[in-house]
Amino acid sequence: MATKKTKTVEIIENTEVCAPKKTKKKEPSVAPKQKILFVASEARPFIATGGLADVIGSLPQALAKDPKYDIRVILPLYSDIKADQRRKLSFLGNIYVPLSWRNQYCGVFTCTENGVTFYFVDNEYYFKRPGCYGYYDDGERFAFFSRSVLEIMPFIDFYPDVLHCHDWQAALSAIYLKTIYCKIPEYQFIRALFTIHNIEYQGKFSMDILGDLFGISDEYAGLMEYDGCINLMKAAIECCEQFSTVSPTYAKEITTSQYAHGLHELICQNAFKLTGILNGIDVDAYNPETDKALFANYSAENLENKKICKAELQKMLGLPVKDVPIIAMITRLVSHKGLDLVKTVAEDILHEDIQFVLLGTGDSAYEEYFRSLGASYEGKMSANIAFNGDLSKKIYSGSDIFLMPSVSEPCGLSQMIASRYATVPIVRETGGLYDSIKPYGAGGNGFTFASCNAYDMLYVVHEALSVYKNAEQWTALMKKAATTDFSWQRSAEEYKKLYDVTFHTWY
Repeated sequence: MATKKTKTVEIIENTEVCAPKKTKKKEPSVAPKQKILFVASEARPFIATGGLADVIGSLPQALAKDPKYDIRVILPLYSDIKADQRRKLSFLGNIYVPLSWRNQYCGVFTCTENGVTFYFVDNEYYFKRPGCYGYYDDGERFAFFSRSVLEIMPFIDFYPDVLHCHDWQAALSAIYLKTIYCKIPEYQFIRALFTIHNIEYQGKFSMDILGDLFGISDEYAGLMEYDGCINLMKAAIECCEQFSTVSPTYAKEITTSQYAHGLHELICQNAFKLTGILNGIDVDAYNPETDKALFANYSAENLENKKICKAELQKMLGLPVKDVPIIAMITRLVSHKGLDLVKTVAEDILHEDIQFVLLGTGDSAYEEYFRSLGASYEGKMSANIAFNGDLSKKIYSGSDIFLMPSVSEPCGLSQMIASRYATVPIVRETGGLYDSIKPYGAGGNGFTFASCNAYDMLYVVHEALSVYKNAEQWTALMKKAATTDFSWQRSAEEYKKLYDVTFHTWY
């Protein structure tokens, strides 16, 4: 006879012990992203006048590839931002920004570009004019911009862990943070990092306008003053937890009177929080395999089509098509680019079996000199007094040697771009040039000279021309230059370390 099955329950001290209930598995906790807000006056692809725009266009993009970071950028909404870029923008709303006795309208626009959120500060009184800089009221314009950075934070509900400010135009955002906003709870844990791209431009103004223009109390006059005037760069260095510049060697150089433009004593006093990180370049934008501006595409592994680029460049510039080394310069025509060294020995170089190509604009005296030199050496020299991005790519790819004898160079991009196109650089050992180009004789990727001496430069030019005659050695050197890692990803890793140091710094 079948027996009825009953539930078996074990009694232990009058307690029923049953099968444990299934519990829902806990999801692993996700660490919050580190929030970085870049404050700068220009960035590609929106608006650019120089190297700062390249940095702000590329570094945030490289950082944003890491899911641990929330990267955002804030810029002025200039009228020169082109229509195709403006069409990307969405209007978020507007606020009013206090600036001393003023209460100014501030429109806020946004877009996302390559994983980076961009914000744009709109005020037509300050930014609806041609260009970015050079106006009598630049101090007021960028004071408004910097104050708006702090006022926008609650509007967009974004309080960064690190406020990363660039050059004097953004310096006041760090100064306002540490003077006016530091007692507000939401702002108390924001750390500031200030990056110097060129110490020559410091944001100097009369002490008379400290309160009326910048809205800063006289109790901070000692912070703002340096050498008898307001110095925004000086005050930002003092306010920030850390400050940096765009190459390790330039970081050392600005501790000296030769390079610091009067700030060397202050830099030395604050050297314990100074870091130098070498900039990179956008290796996708500067890629000889895909660049549509080139006459023919090529790679570091197969340089054959570089010969086509050279021949077509010669035709374009009216130079004889023949296999002689082309020495190129693409530069602003100003004294610190080493043009006086070039002038001293230019005719010695042109007496060699070479061709010389120059592209750039700048001081009228240099423009006239190079025009005259080109006319005197027709068929050997092409002087192009212009700013032409398309032609610059053709020169980078069609030349053999790139001459960059700067007296000072915080970082420099041209030597990296030339290398990317397998055009071998000759540089003076200063700033970022020293950090990026190493001498051929020591197994490096180019040619270098140390002193500001035209004949030392000429000696190295002759050395490069001698190596050029050995096709096997020259090809190996071209490949070494072209494969040097100048990507932003390398630089981004160094910035991540610096953000960690900045965030955990307490004074």
